[in-house]
Amino acid sequence: MTSHTAAAPVRIGLLGTGPWAQRVHGPALAAHPGTELVGVWGRRPEAAAELAKELSTQPYDDVDALIADVDAIAVALPPDIQAPLAVRAARAGRHLLLDKPVATTVEGAQELVEAARDVASVVFFTLRFSAAAAPWIDEQTGRDGWYTGRVDWIGSIYAPDAQSPYADSPWRRERGALWDVGPHALSVLLPVFGDVSEVTGLRGQLDTVHLALRHASGATSTTTLSLTAPEKASGVTAELRGAHGITELPEVWGDGPLASYGTAIDALLESVRTGEPHPCDVRFGARVTEILARAEAALR
Repeated sequence: MTSHTAAAPVRIGLLGTGPWAQRVHGPALAAHPGTELVGVWGRRPEAAAELAKELSTQPYDDVDALIADVDAIAVALPPDIQAPLAVRAARAGRHLLLDKPVATTVEGAQELVEAARDVASVVFFTLRFSAAAAPWIDEQTGRDGWYTGRVDWIGSIYAPDAQSPYADSPWRRERGALWDVGPHALSVLLPVFGDVSEVTGLRGQLDTVHLALRHASGATSTTTLSLTAPEKASGVTAELRGAHGITELPEVWGDGPLASYGTAIDALLESVRTGEPHPCDVRFGARVTEILARAEAALR
């Protein structure tokens, strides 16, 4: 990977205009002192124009023109639209700040890994960049002797009583909790317990799934994932058990996704500057996709 040593801000373009781009990606990129938000592209030009105006930048009608004008791209698009556009950007030598999952097919994820060999990349797994959760994950990753653990991400964006801005997302409705919040669970379990060698699964109500994982370390773990639970039943929990005793994930939303995304920008800029890969790069993102694809097959 080549490094970027210039003191000037990294010129970055935003692909996507949905709620996540409006609430998190766009404001964080516009405010970050290390980036210059050059422009916004979206599948709906009128939405790109509106968001660009809010962020005091330029709308682009042509995605390749935006890619040509920047050092890096940030993507807030459905995964199967993100993947091919990220491949195009990486082949043009642009660094990547992606969302999870990087793709929903193993082939798409592998193509992205090949394309991004010579650029910096960071995938925004929220817990891995949270001021509350990230230090806890790092601390547990440095310990041996884990026996078992669980991470449950139980959401309610499709519950009848919920009012979520993400409920209109076609890809979330189609792919369900496995693909939307499964990456978050794996982003905690993989660094602590090691790679996954075996996956089994059971479907619950609506889109709820239960996975049991065997890890390379010999430890086992479980995760329950849902986007359709009753609102009062929703929440994010993690518990690890081993020779050290029992430890639980601290409250994760204290700093909010906007601050966490700012930390992800920091991570990308550091990787650009040093040429050193980040633990949450596209290779890690691709491995998460591979595990989720195996889980999906097991659930059939």
